[in-house]
Amino acid sequence: MSQAQLDKLLKILERQPPLGAQPLAQERANLDEGGARFVVPDDVTLTPVDVDGVPGEYLIAPEADDKRVVLYLHGGGYVIGSIKSHRYLMQNISRQSGARTLGLDYRLAPEHPFPAAVEDASKAYRWLLDQGYEPHNIAIAGDSAGGGLTLATLVKLRDEGIPLPAAGVLISPWADLTGEAGSVISRADSDPMVAAEGLFSLAGKYLNGEDAKNPLASPVFSDLSGLPPLLVHVGGREILYDDAITVVNKAKAAGVEVELLDEAEMFHVWHAFSPMLDEAQEAIDQIGSWLKTKLNN
Repeated sequence: MSQAQLDKLLKILERQPPLGAQPLAQERANLDEGGARFVVPDDVTLTPVDVDGVPGEYLIAPEADDKRVVLYLHGGGYVIGSIKSHRYLMQNISRQSGARTLGLDYRLAPEHPFPAAVEDASKAYRWLLDQGYEPHNIAIAGDSAGGGLTLATLVKLRDEGIPLPAAGVLISPWADLTGEAGSVISRADSDPMVAAEGLFSLAGKYLNGEDAKNPLASPVFSDLSGLPPLLVHVGGREILYDDAITVVNKAKAAGVEVELLDEAEMFHVWHAFSPMLDEAQEAIDQIGSWLKTKLNN
């Protein structure tokens, strides 16, 4: 472990204002600006696209196979986050997986509460099918809220009888919006990225009165049978630790192929800090290698 790197990064994170402490417009700008500090390499092609009315962007690393694509759903509690905030992470996945990445600016709450994000994500998958991508050459991936959204989208597509993608990748998934999971309390003092009060205030904006146990809002309450193979990453410091473990256990019980990376010393979506932390790049490398085994021409 790169202890010096980790200690330095944790000190930086601990100085950041807690989620929910600033006006929404400022929090959105902060996340976008923070993500933009990691500059996308010049050899990556960025191509804006209209995804059936939803803004999207292809991020194409050198040698990415134009027949393979990863639909990426960014995190941010369904309220903040964008393509801009997650560009470096998305291009990194393209580079390591050998596939294109399609980032999606799905609609955000409170302007567009549940189920807007799920509708946009499932629409984007159907759009990819209309573009000629074969289901076995598509994966869906996301971090935090985007991880929960990835799982909810897979459930929605299954229920609608749409041919499912080859795989799903859930990075530190927020899959239980009730706030009742044990790790929300037990890991509160160890999580440098997410505080329960701020996070679940975002849940209220997204749910807008909807039951938090709605399976498409909190997919830990979904029937996961029939889903494609899943890769789940979680850090041991996370208040959302139980979300990931519950998803893994439910998927296994439903007969779904699932692989878990449980990094005891890592924090929420540590993958985003790959320019600063060796373990972050190693996690992205593992995602890329796993996707290469699932995406087939």
